[in-house]
Amino acid sequence: MGTGNFFWVIFYFASLCSASLANNAKINFREKEKKVLDQILGAGKYDARIRPSGINGTGRLKYLTLTEANRVWMPDLFFSNEKEGHFHNIIMPNVYIRIFPNGSVLYSIRISLTLACPMNLKLYPLDRQICSLRMASYGWTTNDLVFLWKEGDPVQVVKNLHLPRFTLEKFLTDYCNSKTNTGEYSCLKVDLLFKREFSYYLIQIYIPCCMLVIVSWVSFWLDQGAVPARVSLGVTTLLTMATQTSGINASLPPVSYTKAIDVWTGVCLTFVFGALLEFALVNYASRSGSNKANMHKENMKKKRRDLEQASIDAASDLLDTDSNATFAMKPLVRHPGDPLALEKLRQCEVHMQAPKRPNCCKTWLSKFPTRQCSRSKRIDVISRITFPLVFALFNLVYWSTYLFREEEDETF
Repeated sequence: MGTGNFFWVIFYFASLCSASLANNAKINFREKEKKVLDQILGAGKYDARIRPSGINGTGRLKYLTLTEANRVWMPDLFFSNEKEGHFHNIIMPNVYIRIFPNGSVLYSIRISLTLACPMNLKLYPLDRQICSLRMASYGWTTNDLVFLWKEGDPVQVVKNLHLPRFTLEKFLTDYCNSKTNTGEYSCLKVDLLFKREFSYYLIQIYIPCCMLVIVSWVSFWLDQGAVPARVSLGVTTLLTMATQTSGINASLPPVSYTKAIDVWTGVCLTFVFGALLEFALVNYASRSGSNKANMHKENMKKKRRDLEQASIDAASDLLDTDSNATFAMKPLVRHPGDPLALEKLRQCEVHMQAPKRPNCCKTWLSKFPTRQCSRSKRIDVISRITFPLVFALFNLVYWSTYLFREEEDETF
C-alpha cells in the first residue's frame, strides 16, 4: 500500500468519526431538549389547567419555544365587540409560544375578526368614525388577572395599510375595565379613528346629481309650444333622480335621523321637480294669456263697431234735418262720421295700449322679445336666472356647513 493511499484511508476514517460525533451531539441536544420539556411540562410538575403562580412564585420556567397552546396556561381572553372570527390553520395553526428564561411567556396567534362598530351617520359621507377593539377577561377577575398595555409602542399598524373607503388617521390605547354582579374584569381597548374617503362619493353621487339638475334647466330654453319635449325632459330627470336616491339609501342602514347625503339628494330632487312644475305654470299662463288676448280683441272690435254705428246714426240725423241738401248715393260705412266720436276711439285705444309706470325689473324684462303670451315667456326668462342662483346659494351653504363642521361625538 502506498503512502498516498494510506493518507486517504486515514482521512476517510477521520471524516466518519467527525460525522459520528456530530450526529451524537445532535442526538444529545435533542435528548436534553426532551428532558427540559419533560422537566417543565411533565405530568407531575405542571398542569395547564392551573394558573401559574406569577412573578413572586417559586417555580421558574426555562427558555423554550412551543407551537401547542394547550400545553401552557392561557388567560381566557375574548373580544367583547366581536361579531364573527376565525383562526388561520393553513398549512399549520398560525401560533407560537416563547418562554423566556425569566419566566415571561410570549403568545402569538393569527386571527381574523369582524367587530361591531356603532356609527353616527349624520355627516355621511363627510364623516369620521371611531371604532374600538375591546379585549377582556371572561372569567378571571382583577384579583387573579390584570391586562396591561406594553410600554412604548403597544399597537403596531402596517405602514402601507390601504382600506377601500376609509383612511386610518390615528389610534389610541386605553383601559375599559367593567364591573358586574360577579366582580370586576380587566379590559384593554384600542380606539381607531377612520376618515371616509370622499372622492368615491363625489364621482358617483354629487357630480351626477348636479348634472341631472342642470339638465332639468334645459326645459327653460325650449319653446313653450314644445309640450312633449318639455314634459319628457322633466319626467325623465325626475325619475332618474328618484332612482339614484333610492339606490343610495339601499346601501345604508335605515336610521331615524337625516344624513348629509339625504339633504343633498332631497334638494336636488326638489329642484328637478320644481323645473317640471315651472313648465306646468308656463303652460297655464300661456293658455290664460291667449284667452285674454282673444277676449281683448273681441272687445276692441265690438267697441269699434259700436262707435262706427254711432257715427253713422249721427250722420243720418244730420242728413234728415237738412232739407236743402242733395241726396248722394255714397256708402255710409266710408262716411267720415262724427269727429268727436273718432277722437274718443283713438284715446281709448291709446289708453288701453299704454303701459303702466315702468320699473327696473320690467325695463330689464322688456329687453327680451315676447309675443302675445308675454307672461308665460317671462316666467321662463326669470326661471333661467333664479334656478341657477338659488342652486349656487344652496351649494355654498351646504359645503360650508358640512366641510367645516366638527364631529360632536369625537373624543380624540
